Amino acid sequence: MITFYPGPSKIYPQVEQYLSDAYQSGILSVNHRSEAFMTMLKETIETMKINLGIPEDYEIYFCSSATECWEIIAQSLISTKSLHVFNGAFGEKWLEYTQKIKPGSSGFSFDINTLPKISDIIADQENEVICLTHNETSNGTALPFSFFTELRKQTEQLIAVDATSSMAGVEFPWKEADLWYASVQKCFGLPAGLSVLVASPRAIQQAEKIGERDFYNSFLFLRDNFLKYQTPYTPNALGIYLAGRVMKQVESLPIVSTKTKKRAKEWYAFLAEHGYSVLVNQEDVRSDTVIAVSGSKDQVAYIKKAAKENGIMLGNGYGVWKETTFRIANFPAISQDEIDQLKNFLKGKSSLPA
Repeated sequence: MITFYPGPSKIYPQVEQYLSDAYQSGILSVNHRSEAFMTMLKETIETMKINLGIPEDYEIYFCSSATECWEIIAQSLISTKSLHVFNGAFGEKWLEYTQKIKPGSSGFSFDINTLPKISDIIADQENEVICLTHNETSNGTALPFSFFTELRKQTEQLIAVDATSSMAGVEFPWKEADLWYASVQKCFGLPAGLSVLVASPRAIQQAEKIGERDFYNSFLFLRDNFLKYQTPYTPNALGIYLAGRVMKQVESLPIVSTKTKKRAKEWYAFLAEHGYSVLVNQEDVRSDTVIAVSGSKDQVAYIKKAAKENGIMLGNGYGVWKETTFRIANFPAISQDEIDQLKNFLKGKSSLPA
């Protein structure tokens, strides 16, 4: 089965060998405070910073999931309230989760074919963190990097970014935000069960100012351990090992990003040429890594069923678009041959009954 599901999605085929290498190396059986583990963790972090172009003064921590990052940010980076700017299900879920911990947090929603107004976002300076979703997996939208640049110019508030379905797939303006996080089962081409949290010096200063250390995944407790290349609790050593191996294997992010954007452009052109409707009309807010194709309930159900019968797994719609869209992952681990197979399938299905 060829999968275009937008997470968990296809893993790099080399991971099969890396799994065997991990077992043979003995790293899966060592204590997470041992020299062997610390060396492996240090190498993984350094390789990831180089490959993804993460600024030297930003720090990387590994957690269990993007959802855990929601919790860490709410507990340790927000003392009273945050603002969550969203146009889809995952941005809204982040708000709902944060409100359970910090009830004063609020949301600001915007249409999928527009950008939010920065003047509205920064109107309340008491919001300690502005929370953005770079790439909304549920609907195939993305905030252009120019938006982050302009927002950074206009506010000193901390900016946190959910980059779950775009990190390691496209380049980021790292300096324009203070917290970036992602799970690895999408553009990293890795199995689920690990997330990457990237923090700026300003984010660290905010955490130190709040001084929260009450939970097993408190930011400062996490950081204290990672500064020693250790973890506060028994980690997903296999996930960290695999992340390090993949980061050594793949091309640098600028090269990967160029390829991702080129393939996205080709996808949107192909879909238009063959009579498919894309959920997001405005090109400047379309995602390069998750493409949402829209149709009637019957059309979408027919396409997904026929694709599965042909050995191709498409992504379901999500949230309010659950039954009227299907999603196509455009992640780096997906090969051009697999893309060509899906395109050949879709060519034969472009004239569907209304």
